[in-house]
Amino acid sequence: MRYQSVFKPGLFAGKVVVITGGGSGIGRCTAHELAALGAHVVLIGRKLDKLQTVAEEIIADGNLHVSFHACDIRNEDTVKSTVAAIVATHGCIDALVNNAGGQYITPLEQISAKGWQAVIDTNLTGGFLMARECYLHSMQAHGGAVVNIVADIWGSMPGMGHSGAARAGMVSFTETAALEWAKNGVRVNAVAPGYIASSGMDHYPAEAGPMLRDMAETVPAGRFGNEAETSAAIVFLLSPAASFISGSVLRVDGARPQVRLGWGNVAAPADVQQRAAVKAFEGFHRYQVPKVFQS
Repeated sequence: MRYQSVFKPGLFAGKVVVITGGGSGIGRCTAHELAALGAHVVLIGRKLDKLQTVAEEIIADGNLHVSFHACDIRNEDTVKSTVAAIVATHGCIDALVNNAGGQYITPLEQISAKGWQAVIDTNLTGGFLMARECYLHSMQAHGGAVVNIVADIWGSMPGMGHSGAARAGMVSFTETAALEWAKNGVRVNAVAPGYIASSGMDHYPAEAGPMLRDMAETVPAGRFGNEAETSAAIVFLLSPAASFISGSVLRVDGARPQVRLGWGNVAAPADVQQRAAVKAFEGFHRYQVPKVFQS
């Protein structure tokens, strides 16, 4: 099988797209979709083995335009050299998906300064460094599009205050970069996934399982989103159809931030979840259900 994208074949033919965190989850899915649409995808991550596995998947699906680089986006010198190497090889970078990130569940009073800084560096500083270098090495001269992956921060992120602060900072960065870089033909937007059933959930401790499984009951759509639904939003913002969209945040969250106290159970029942307008889009042929949701 091949990726079942809703976008036209060849939409990104000849384009070079860098995807951080490309070795798993949303990054892996987005890489598959963009590759299926003709892009040369450049996977970025800290673990070469994971990147190589995704690259081999893409090639096995018949899409030969893929490469990868090990890079810790928190290290400025490494980011500089990696982006320079990509431009030297491909001539330019047409788009960047700033997807790499990570956090852990801890109340504010138990977060150490070191832990706080690690999450800020991963979810905010690293994204800034990647975007800045892609701009300086390529987009300043040739234009391009950036999509920053943030999170459902509206109404706070209890238990993940460090991540919420970093993601809010990335939203502000998105808006500022959209303004400052517009003169060079660069668009900068963000996608804010809500509760997405992605492989990242398997990194949480086992005791978080019951909480994760119950979270769908707080979503008006009545379910978790999936990686393909997030990827579709990213691809749209990178596409020519979004040429007049910049500085915006596209939420992919099933209306979760609209939930207010006093409304009781807002989740749509299972039969309603199958109606065409809200039924899960399952375009990613290699999607793997997170272990926490497997019986």
